[in-house]
Amino acid sequence: MTDKLPPQLLQLFAPRPALRYLPPCDHAPEDRRTPAISGVAQYVQAAKEYDDGYVPTESWLQKKDRQKMERDGAAQYCVTEGFKNEFKPHEDPNVVGDPLKTLFVSRLSYNTEVKDLEREFGRYGPIERIRLVEDTTTPTPKKKHRGYAFIVFERDSDMKAAYKDADGIRIKDRRILVDVERGRTVKEWRPRRYGGGLGGRHYTKAAPPRPSGYGAPSGPGGFGGGRGGFDGGGGFRGGFRGGRGGGGGGGGGFRGGFGGGDRGGYGGGGGRSGRPYDGNGGYDESRKQRRY
Repeated sequence: MTDKLPPQLLQLFAPRPALRYLPPCDHAPEDRRTPAISGVAQYVQAAKEYDDGYVPTESWLQKKDRQKMERDGAAQYCVTEGFKNEFKPHEDPNVVGDPLKTLFVSRLSYNTEVKDLEREFGRYGPIERIRLVEDTTTPTPKKKHRGYAFIVFERDSDMKAAYKDADGIRIKDRRILVDVERGRTVKEWRPRRYGGGLGGRHYTKAAPPRPSGYGAPSGPGGFGGGRGGFDGGGGFRGGFRGGRGGGGGGGGGFRGGFGGGDRGGYGGGGGRSGRPYDGNGGYDESRKQRRY
């Protein structure tokens, strides 16, 4: 059948050339010069008498679980027995000075030195003692100190002035936080490592609840009533919170943005407000930003 095909198609069915011969990479059994291979019957008895002293190594997953259990156990001990047995600020030899004149400074840069604190806090009054808390448990600590200090003033009025004014200042390009010494002044006070404290970062705390759903926010305003919104009687009048803004209905063009007022913005009175949102259609004036 293929003999009737034209030459152009016959080339497609032409056989391939034979493979090139390559000499074998191994030697023939009779030409090998390696030692002769014998059986293992002579070692069977030794295998029966072998005393297995092998101890299996710990896998990475077992190590991870063990370390987690150790951390959880240490944390539980600090919360229960450690607080009773270890936390004794009135008996600590490193704690010196009147607690009512002592200022606690935290979130310090690890490059901060005593002279930096003396320069910043010396303007509030004479200082009796500055203690940068160091790591005494680690044999070779990587950091000079733990990032917090205690400053003892000679007068309690100077400490109060520093407490009111120094919170949030920058030392070594890092914003610090100040507080009174609570270990000797507040009864049953617990540091953070013992399950208490006021510290922590924003990512270690639960986020505030947000308004859920896709409907209008509750309270006056919104989409369906109060002062402004879509009330079904003439268009969009007053934005989300009411007021004199909005277009439609009462006429006068779009003069208030979404928050009322004459000059727009989401909060009224010009621009977006930085106050915390209370989830009920407005801003809560009573809420303050967290200090910790």
